[in-house]
Amino acid sequence: MPNALELSLILMLVAVLAVSLFRHWKLPAMLGYLFAGTLIGPYSLGIVPDTAETRHLAEFGVVFLMFSIGLEFSLPKLHAMRRVVFGLGLAQVSLTMLGVMGLGLLASYFFDVPFSTAFVLAGAAAMSSTAIVSKLLSERLELDSPHGRQIMGILLFQDLAVVPLLIIIPALGQDAGNLTLTLSLAMVKAALVLGLMLVFGQRMMNWWMTFVARSKSQELFVLNVLLITLGLAWLTELAELSLALGAFVAGILIAETQYKHQVEEDIKPFRDVLLGLFFVTTGMLLNPQAVIDNWYWVIGLAVLPVLAKLILIAALARVFGANTGTAMRTGIYLAQAGEFGFVLLANTGSAGFGLVPDPWLQTITASMVLSMLAAPFMIQHADRIVLRFSSQEWLQKSLELHQIAQKSLSSTKHVLICGFGRSGQHLARLLNREDLDYVALDLDPDRIREATAAGDSVVFGDAAKRETLVAAGLLRASCVVVTFAEFKSAEKVLIAVRALAPNVPVVVRTYDESDLEKLIAAGATEVVPEILEGSLMLGSQALMLLGVPVSRVVKQIRAIRESRYQMFRGVFRGVDDEADTPENQWVRLHSVFVEPGASGVGKSLAELGILDLDIEVSAIRRRGIRGGDPSPDTQLESGDILVLKGQPDSLSLAEAIILGRKSAGR
Repeated sequence: MPNALELSLILMLVAVLAVSLFRHWKLPAMLGYLFAGTLIGPYSLGIVPDTAETRHLAEFGVVFLMFSIGLEFSLPKLHAMRRVVFGLGLAQVSLTMLGVMGLGLLASYFFDVPFSTAFVLAGAAAMSSTAIVSKLLSERLELDSPHGRQIMGILLFQDLAVVPLLIIIPALGQDAGNLTLTLSLAMVKAALVLGLMLVFGQRMMNWWMTFVARSKSQELFVLNVLLITLGLAWLTELAELSLALGAFVAGILIAETQYKHQVEEDIKPFRDVLLGLFFVTTGMLLNPQAVIDNWYWVIGLAVLPVLAKLILIAALARVFGANTGTAMRTGIYLAQAGEFGFVLLANTGSAGFGLVPDPWLQTITASMVLSMLAAPFMIQHADRIVLRFSSQEWLQKSLELHQIAQKSLSSTKHVLICGFGRSGQHLARLLNREDLDYVALDLDPDRIREATAAGDSVVFGDAAKRETLVAAGLLRASCVVVTFAEFKSAEKVLIAVRALAPNVPVVVRTYDESDLEKLIAAGATEVVPEILEGSLMLGSQALMLLGVPVSRVVKQIRAIRESRYQMFRGVFRGVDDEADTPENQWVRLHSVFVEPGASGVGKSLAELGILDLDIEVSAIRRRGIRGGDPSPDTQLESGDILVLKGQPDSLSLAEAIILGRKSAGR
């Protein structure tokens, strides 16, 4: 049996390889973790045994997942979505569980299926994958669509429903002889513990978080979050409740403080890594031979529940007022099993509460994995499926395009605004003042209704779809403006516009300079980074207050914009700046002091070769005098300070070359 270090290394190595492979195939990382666990588990290669220590370590993944759910818990959000969450969401979970438990009751005539087993399976069947569905909705720009809002409302209720299930399921495994008393005691105990935590915890949490934040120590802040999360999880475990329940309460308490968003960023690496470990250990439960022997059951339990769930959710969505297309899409997106299903089943096998027999657990786990594997493909082809089975959807699409075309037919040389949020509305007001026509596309029905009533030219439509752009008069437009700052969304619109009208200029809004070059490469005529434009306006106001003539200020602003903000590209990093991520590698500035005896002394910039590293030497300070844009022939002297601009890795290598460190590899 491997020791703790060997076990960790094995889990990490196999997880990295499996997840990399699955991401290459554009499949969810969760499936890679499950595959990795199955591969190294006791039923396959047998590299890692299924021990209590391994399972206990995996529980921390669930703890941080529930903590994240608690952080997202918002009473205003729940109130705004109450009809979907507590109407459609409650109906979906309740009817799914009742249906599965009814089948369990029928099966009890032929097999020995106790109530507790049927209840656990019903809870697992009611769950859908928040991780897969929310990610795909975001990538497909459908979060604000009618079906997107219904889907997110149902997922939110499913997440909340896990909390009582985590209280009831352990109680079911304790005393089958007096089930009513056991459940009553568990609920009373949970109510007391949660009540004390929420009443007294809420008063203390903001004060305590502020006290820790005043230290201005990132390490202490993260350590404090871990202490709160694991501490409350330990308290609920002492009360013979679930670890995850305490973590959920910790998330709720912190969500009410001003530090919510900072905590979300800090906790994400712990959550993702430990949750990955949980899925690895879940995969270890799977016996491939048992799955092969019962392949017909695995396929049957993967296909039939998905179809039944799809039909149920689509029917419920129709009852709650959705049109046929929206209802079918909602059902297709939520038909698969979910990660919380694994959470509910994880402690019910032979090593847990004994509520689900191990052979059943093997078959059910495999069928859930198959349904989740099929989910991305079902969602990808959702439009085709809906159009195939719903004649009303063709009519709905035609009406949408007709409405868009009606708005744009009377307009030529108009501005096509993609996204009618704050930036889009501000642009529309400027265009109105100049008597310039525009047509705006947006996916928020409430916003469209309000804006249309006020006389704005805005219609419902997805700007990333070619047929929508054609209906909106793209071929007659004088300009396209993309007002949403999210890169992937803007890129999809750019690709569609360039395919249809390569000569129409496109102006794209972005948050900062990190995606500026990518957007230009994708076809943007102009890119407007909010942070850089804000800095430009701030500087221009300051210069005019200091007496600099307006003409010179305007000339400076024009020069900076024409150079695509080169003067503003790159910043000196500080302790309070957000960390770089693989998706967000900002160009930065870095000062290098040329020490006496450094290998760069007496050599020119060209000789050192640092200019070949995608590094720009933006300035050199010598004897207190700063000069900009030194030539490649400039020789370095002892005491010089070079200001380098580039990516973090290139900057580190350039500094090593200048100072002659061994890490430079020279």
